Amino acid sequence: MRYCVSNPLRDQWLEGWTPLGRLTGAERAGVQTDGPTRPCPSEHHRRPHTEEQAIPSRRSSTVKKIALGTGAALALGLIGWGAVWALTCPCEGTPGFVLLGDRHDEPASDWSFANDVALCQIQISMGLRPHSVNLNCMASPDRELFLSCSGGARKYWCPRMGPDEGARLRLDGVVYPVVLNRVTDTATLDKAWSARVQEFQKPQVLAVHPGGVAPPPDAQRPDSWWTFNVRFARGE
Repeated sequence: MRYCVSNPLRDQWLEGWTPLGRLTGAERAGVQTDGPTRPCPSEHHRRPHTEEQAIPSRRSSTVKKIALGTGAALALGLIGWGAVWALTCPCEGTPGFVLLGDRHDEPASDWSFANDVALCQIQISMGLRPHSVNLNCMASPDRELFLSCSGGARKYWCPRMGPDEGARLRLDGVVYPVVLNRVTDTATLDKAWSARVQEFQKPQVLAVHPGGVAPPPDAQRPDSWWTFNVRFARGE
């Protein structure tokens, strides 16, 4: 019969008992003075204990695999959603990121062609983050370009615009570097508002504004309406 000694430092057998034959010389010397002995546990007694220890380990491994798979799926989903958003927005009321398109570097002073474009898109900087939105723009009879911002004080981007704010304007897929300035004098506000009213008489403009209704030709400008003058950014 094999005998085992209580040896917690070498926990190889059930309840910390180690076969005498596996002890080192120094450990054997310790057995004679302070190590109680007993018959070694049989394989029959050891196996159930080993299997019970393996079950939690297998469960832990399965949980980790599920967690890793779920995390990877979520990451791929977010990446895919971000790619679609970056390429397709701004879309309706959802802001976008960088406006892509052919860059126009030739100076522009005659913006009358903008009245033939149903929807304008503007990109500004919010700190280090580009922020782009859909909006209506219109050229006045003297060929100046203005951006329409209804309820400007309540909009996210309008109150954040400073003087000579650099921006990117996209018209019909072409991107123009521009400078924006908010208009505050009454005469220019009225001129821009009149151009907006005329622009909204066009069916193609109303078509890209869900629920849009053409204002009457003599509609009065509300005090909450803001507008920004657009100039081409020379040398930028």
